[in-house]
Amino acid sequence: MTTPLRKDAARNWDRIVSVARVLVDQGTALQLNDIARRTGLGVATVYRHFPTPEALLETVATPCLEALAADARRALAEPDPWAALAAFLQRTVEAQTADAALPPVAAAPADALPRTTELKAVLRTAGTALLDRAHRAGAVRPDLSAADLVPLVCGIAHAVDVHGGAPADRAATADRYLAALLTGLRAPAPRAD
Repeated sequence: MTTPLRKDAARNWDRIVSVARVLVDQGTALQLNDIARRTGLGVATVYRHFPTPEALLETVATPCLEALAADARRALAEPDPWAALAAFLQRTVEAQTADAALPPVAAAPADALPRTTELKAVLRTAGTALLDRAHRAGAVRPDLSAADLVPLVCGIAHAVDVHGGAPADRAATADRYLAALLTGLRAPAPRAD
């Protein structure tokens, strides 16, 4: 169990994360010295809370990862294997395109925080279970592997980032790209001979 922060330390932590959230949303790389300047806190205070920019970025992404983990649990409870997989992929694409902190955290080969590792493991396990269910039901192509899901979803997020258009159009673009992907993932209908 983590020891709760003193009130002043908790306020500082909140200020750091709030400034980092704004910077991430603006597409600005996180630099801890810059965060210290923008928050009016000492550099040592920022480093005490977040020893690396990656730890801070993962902290900013944590609420989104936690929401995705909850979405994964709901998808696992869905009785229809195809609907469950499609809903999970839909929510994952929405999160990847709505939260600028998520794509770099999801793509990182290593994690700075144990909580990030834990949440990513929950998502990998759920994605694998959802895909396995869809395979058993004959709902998806037999050659699709769990290792294919992350790059496909990240690819949609990247494509939306590059070609998504105005911010108001990004969700529709993501939906269109995901619809094309889901069509390609479906198992072909059995041929009537």
